[in-house]
Amino acid sequence: MADGYLESHYAEYEQRKAAWLKKKKKQVRPLIEKPEDEAL
Repeated sequence: MADGYLESHYAEYEQRKAAWLKKKKKQVRPLIEKPEDEAL
């Protein structure tokens, strides 16, 4: 019984993880421009 419980929860976890990774890959980070003078 415990094995089935863990397997089903792990399968749900893998589905959530895959969805999260897919969403993360679609997001594009805006490029942050560095000032020429690093002392600022």
